[in-house]
Order: sequence, then structure tokens, then C-alpha cells
Amino acid sequence: MSSVTVGRHLFEPEVLLPSQYLDRVVTEPSLQPEKRLMLAVLESAVATYQKYALATSRRGRRLFGESEQWLAEPEDGWVFSFENICTALRLDPDFVRSGLRKWRAEEAAWGSASRRAYRSRFRRVNGRRHRVSGRAAGLPRTG
Repeated sequence: MSSVTVGRHLFEPEVLLPSQYLDRVVTEPSLQPEKRLMLAVLESAVATYQKYALATSRRGRRLFGESEQWLAEPEDGWVFSFENICTALRLDPDFVRSGLRKWRAEEAAWGSASRRAYRSRFRRVNGRRHRVSGRAAGLPRTG
């Protein structure tokens, strides 16, 4: 083999199929609209669970019961079931359930569900709200 042949093979481009590339790319779940919706559903259920965990009113007990039932249901094939949402968001459903049960037991011991109510730490990002312009920040618009 001559040195020219070795050099040519050394710098020869490799062919990569789109499926080979896309299998390796891990996209952030929060960037996908479906997963953002699933996250919103989960956040709403957790917030309702925590807000009404020690409720005494009929409405509060009903809302808590509905959220508790949804969280406790095994996977039933529904896209927005608790277990399907956890799987899509790469969360362990049993870990989330046990954490909520532990939280409720601690709140019952303290006697106040409003003391540490759930607050979402996710910043909502929507690409349609922002526009890129060529002017520097703070300069007035022209024309």
C-alpha cells in the first residue's frame, strides 16, 4: 500500500444515515409540545393533591380524591394516565407516589397543608412570545 492510498482512506468521509444519527440524539423532553402538556397535567394533579390533602370541605375532599385516584391508578392504556406520563417524562411512578404519600403524612403531622404547597419551578418557554430584532436593547424603535 502506498502512502497516497493510506492518506486518501484516512480522510474519506463516513456515511451516516439519519436514523443512525437521530437514535443517538437525546432531545430535552420539555422542548417537545406533547411532553410539555404531559408535564402540565402532572403539575396540576400534584398541585391539587397538595392543596386539598387536608381539606375538610366537600369540594376539597372531592378534588383531592380525584387527584389521589388518578395518581394511584395502574397503567390503563390511556395516553394521559399517570404511569404513561411518568414514563414519557422519565420519572419513576412509584417514587413519585411514595414521595407524595410521605409529604401528606408529614403535613398531617403538622396539621397544615398550606404550609409547603407545591410551586412549579419550571419556567414556561414559548418561542412565539419573543422576537429577535437587529437593534440593541433599550433603543427606541424607528420607522
